[in-house]
Amino acid sequence: MNQHQTIPGFNPDPDRPRALLAACPVYAPTPLMTLAGPDGGPLVVKDETNRMNLGAFKALGGVYALARLIDEAWTAAGNPPLEPQDYMSDAVRAFAGGMTFVCASAGNHGMAVAAGARIFGARSRIFLAKDVPAGFETRLRERQGAEVVRAGDTYEQSVEAAKRNAEDTGAILLADGSWPGYVHPPSLVMEGYTAMAEELRESFEASGEWPSHVFLQAGVGGIAGAITHMIRANWAVQPQIIIVEPDAAPCLLESHKAGRPVAVQGPSSNMGRLDCKEPSIIAHGIMQRCDVRFELVRDGEAADAARWLGEHGLGTTPSGAAGLAGLLRHGPCPRPLIIVTEGTV
Repeated sequence: MNQHQTIPGFNPDPDRPRALLAACPVYAPTPLMTLAGPDGGPLVVKDETNRMNLGAFKALGGVYALARLIDEAWTAAGNPPLEPQDYMSDAVRAFAGGMTFVCASAGNHGMAVAAGARIFGARSRIFLAKDVPAGFETRLRERQGAEVVRAGDTYEQSVEAAKRNAEDTGAILLADGSWPGYVHPPSLVMEGYTAMAEELRESFEASGEWPSHVFLQAGVGGIAGAITHMIRANWAVQPQIIIVEPDAAPCLLESHKAGRPVAVQGPSSNMGRLDCKEPSIIAHGIMQRCDVRFELVRDGEAADAARWLGEHGLGTTPSGAAGLAGLLRHGPCPRPLIIVTEGTV
């Protein structure tokens, strides 16, 4: 990307995803708990391992964005805007049946898009790189009814395959990353994630016990960017924010240092959902204007963090445990918050 190109803003309305989620029978705020951390001090944990029965925070973004895109197509066809209760009507489901949503995924975003398509009557086609675990492919096909295509050795190659497929077939590309000329669908995905930030804010306002530090793991940066934006926008007590990336894929850190989005090179990481070599330009813009710091973690550190969480009743992967790995690398904090972003595959 040319450094003189404009970085898009991010101006979400968290009331919109919350209104849609309120009509969803499987939606509920996920647990927020305080454990004795590895150093013996308090560790505040947001547990996303069973979010909306999909096992990861990404359910908030993909399902919401898909619903909004159905609404936009519905109104473009001359119909009135949809209310949350309208989506399950025969007319809207029949309309959505003519829509196919395509994305690439390291696992969880594809699951959310496929689930949203199934719920609302649309179709989905999910592109997976060769190193995505077979369990994700099985769940996508058997539980969500998605068409699954294996394409490319890396996540970035699967993204390119999904982009070409959408162009060739007229399907709707619903990526969670953003790049020049493609920002609206991923901005909707990120707007969906703001619901989690609001759950956190309301819990802390009720208890009065705000975190001193927030550790946010990042791949392309969608969840990290959305929560960072909301913390800086409306949290009464401002924490330090630390963005945690695999040392094999520090695309947000290197972009932050360069002052523009840049791609990085590196080996594959066991933090597969975070192993992204190119940042979302929306997330990069948020990191540039917000006060954030960065920690890079090694595969072994993330695996150790996942084991520790598993021993404390929170079964997760190295990706899901990366926030804790970042905390351990950063050092003791008075009241840190981590997000366990996914359950075990």
